[in-house]
Amino acid sequence: MPTPHVRTVLLALTLIAVPLTATTTANAAPEPAGTDRAAIAPAIAPAAAAGLDDPAKKEIAMQLVSSAENSSLDWKAQYGYIEDIGDGRGYTAGIIGFCSGTGDMLDLVELYTGRKPGNPLATYLPALRQVDGTDSHQGLDPGYTSAWKQAAKDSAFKTAQNDERDRVYFNPAVNRAKQDKLGTLGQFAYYDAIVMHGDGGDSTSFSSIRKRALAKAKTPAQGGDEKQYLHAFLDARVWAMKQEEAHEDTSRVDTAQRVFLNKGNLNLDPPLDWKVYGDSFHIG
Repeated sequence: MPTPHVRTVLLALTLIAVPLTATTTANAAPEPAGTDRAAIAPAIAPAAAAGLDDPAKKEIAMQLVSSAENSSLDWKAQYGYIEDIGDGRGYTAGIIGFCSGTGDMLDLVELYTGRKPGNPLATYLPALRQVDGTDSHQGLDPGYTSAWKQAAKDSAFKTAQNDERDRVYFNPAVNRAKQDKLGTLGQFAYYDAIVMHGDGGDSTSFSSIRKRALAKAKTPAQGGDEKQYLHAFLDARVWAMKQEEAHEDTSRVDTAQRVFLNKGNLNLDPPLDWKVYGDSFHIG
């Protein structure tokens, strides 16, 4: 208990402090009795949620894509991955599924060769230009897959893959999602869609999927509800996937992204549990 002297000091300090916090200016109207000052005080704005371009969230994005593309969370082990999965796009390879038939693999090898001439893939550039737009392996077999795996041991090739992933897929998807005022989950939904479908002019491209979703719901930027719009986008994505036999398994949406959305996890915060092709995955 304070001594009488201490109580006197405390009382004096209280009387001094009161005018600084409780008095009104001469022209201000007095507050009604019983006013809760805490309720009318300016609220401290919460910190903005990290977007998909936050390093930790980007790592989650790469793991989610890898779970669908490679049935593994170890996306960094995929630089040397290469095979023809029979989807009409020729060889699919690397951390994001660059394809010999869609131009992005050609762009990647040209970038790599510009930075490091004489690399194992440089001699295949004429063949890559020839097969672009087709599923042909002409000029690539039998040595191309071995050359790809050899190149994947080179840090310069890994950096080139990272850079092309960001330029062609990640940055455009995240920027478009932010313009639509979507949170981290929505940004990932855009990214995963553009990875699989590209952004060409066909009916199953990313832009066409988004347009299909907009016919059903408004984006948050248009005043719409974010969850409602994302359900419409995922519905449109599923429709697009079912147009191709190679992509008719829609579990990367149904038992992954849709699970996060149904839980209201718009920030894509761990822990995350999902399934792709029946395999279970977890990020703690």
